[in-house]
Amino acid sequence: MIRAGRQKYAQNSEELAAAMGVTIGTFRNKKPYAAEDFPPLISSDGARVKLWDSEQTAAHLAGRPVPEPQQEDDEQDLLDRNEASAELGVSPKTWDKNYKTHPQIAPHLITVKGVEHCPRGIVQAFRTGKDAGAGTGPKGRPKGSGDMVPRDEIFARVGDLLDEDPAVTLATVQERLGLSYAAAARALPRLRGERIADLLQAEPHLTPEAVATRLGYPTAVQRTALASAATELRARQVQPYLQRVADVLVGAGLAEQQDVVVHRMEGDVLAAAVLLSGSGAPALVWDERYGWRTAVSRRHPIGKETGTPPEGNDIRYLSEEKQPEPAELLAALTDHRHGSRRPKTIYPAGTAVHG
Repeated sequence: MIRAGRQKYAQNSEELAAAMGVTIGTFRNKKPYAAEDFPPLISSDGARVKLWDSEQTAAHLAGRPVPEPQQEDDEQDLLDRNEASAELGVSPKTWDKNYKTHPQIAPHLITVKGVEHCPRGIVQAFRTGKDAGAGTGPKGRPKGSGDMVPRDEIFARVGDLLDEDPAVTLATVQERLGLSYAAAARALPRLRGERIADLLQAEPHLTPEAVATRLGYPTAVQRTALASAATELRARQVQPYLQRVADVLVGAGLAEQQDVVVHRMEGDVLAAAVLLSGSGAPALVWDERYGWRTAVSRRHPIGKETGTPPEGNDIRYLSEEKQPEPAELLAALTDHRHGSRRPKTIYPAGTAVHG
């Protein structure tokens, strides 16, 4: 399985072969991963696509100690079809035919390196609801119903529960507020991460682990909370730059005054949009992997995460730099000879690069 917070490290055979400097044919013939000391697969036994944790394989190839894999189960662990079906006590074929298309499961499926996965918590909530004779929805949320709390109030209400009990569980949040698992799983780790980030900024001499312990977060949830805190700190670090770009565009008469919001995409990728009003493009989008590009929609400029750079006739990537100076970006935006249909540089999510 892919442990919670480790999705970005998933590595397939082609990527591992490239990291080892061999062709995929040589890799498959010689099977270097079969060596006793090679890091273990994170795909299930018998999986059609083999996956590894790139942080572990990189350490092994560099001769460094290999980080120990996480042993504790987490609701955000990603299970492949073999693991999800085993969790439900059915065969993989039955999972494919009867379960993965169920409305309580299908919206939460995630494809990683071409392999479909489902969060452990979704599978467990489905199983628990079914076993309890309460339909197939999580306890506290009737089958077929939406969240009982308005979307714009979810974070405030979950924050109240976190104030009452720092160790509050996702199950309790679901039951108390009538939320879906997905809504609770978005809000609770993010709020914990924000509070860790607040304290780290106020007391930078502390370690993230010490902050999580001080805040009363149980060991079992600290990993996801710390990952969320790291994402939150990255967002806070880049937001002033993004706002500066927006302000320059306002000054050039290409945008109206706006507060730039940094969004978290799937896999904790950061992205933001600046709405335009006089450049020919509806908006500019910044993605921490691809830098700046024009967008084709003003209403949904960032679009749905697909794992690949968006492309289209009206999409231009404006700079090879991740964070170019606003003046450079302005020049590229107004001169259509600049830019490319695809990003020339792709940065891993989470890297700190300054243009």
